[in-house]
Amino acid sequence: MPQRITGHTELIGLIADPIRHSKSPMMHNTAFEALGLDYVYLVFEVDLPRLPAAVAGLRALGVRGFNVSMPLKSAILPLLDEVLPAGQLCQAVNTVVNVDGRFIGTSTDGEGFLTACRAEGVELRGKTVTLLGAGGAGTSVAMQAGLEGVRELYVFNRADRFWTRAQENVDRLNRRTDCRAQVFPLEDRAALEACLARSQVLVNATSAGFGAQQGACALPEDLPLRRDLVVADVIYDPAETPLLARARAAGCLAMNGLGMMLYQGAAAFRLWTGRDMPMEAVRAALEATA
Repeated sequence: MPQRITGHTELIGLIADPIRHSKSPMMHNTAFEALGLDYVYLVFEVDLPRLPAAVAGLRALGVRGFNVSMPLKSAILPLLDEVLPAGQLCQAVNTVVNVDGRFIGTSTDGEGFLTACRAEGVELRGKTVTLLGAGGAGTSVAMQAGLEGVRELYVFNRADRFWTRAQENVDRLNRRTDCRAQVFPLEDRAALEACLARSQVLVNATSAGFGAQQGACALPEDLPLRRDLVVADVIYDPAETPLLARARAAGCLAMNGLGMMLYQGAAAFRLWTGRDMPMEAVRAALEATA
């Protein structure tokens, strides 16, 4: 039975545009119900022009916290009272928590990714990582990797609207963490081969394999993958992208983005409630709708 709304129910939400497709309400409301918590999680479609009014309204209502997705993750920064280090490095947040009336923002996406890796027995500290893509997910992974001790990070991105961001990300990592980071054009086959040869982990954070690009792969078709390379994709729908299919065929440990989604949500859940998310119940609910 779904949890009942009472006069004491606290509101947690998600603002973005568009956002009605999100699985976050199912994830968090399943967790609230499993733990018997008097919270409810709702989504609100908010575009950029209405963002200041929306944040002021959420503040006036005293919400416990909320998630933020595109295109609001960076635009919300000036409206917050404090931004934690992960959000500062990303220059974007996906989670806001209300602490005694102060809105504090952070990014849990990268934390979710690294936690998902550890759940599979993969520790990134001290490792060399090749990362494809510098959009929102790629930035979060890169910054958390730097914060958590990745030794070297090679970022590859096409000469598109995210190229400048890739350069800025690498500059921030080199200035503010001990990670040694470099950026290369994704089209540079020689650099890609050389970096993969030195890497223990490959992460795809591009849209290749998702939506309109569902059959695409960010790597050249004839580029081989070593058996000892760990290959991760931030995409969770479909569960197996062309990159992951290639990785499994090569004998690599391959991970899709479901774990990242679960653990980034779990990190936000802990900030809002002080409780650990019941992962098995939430995973079962998500897999039932896959």
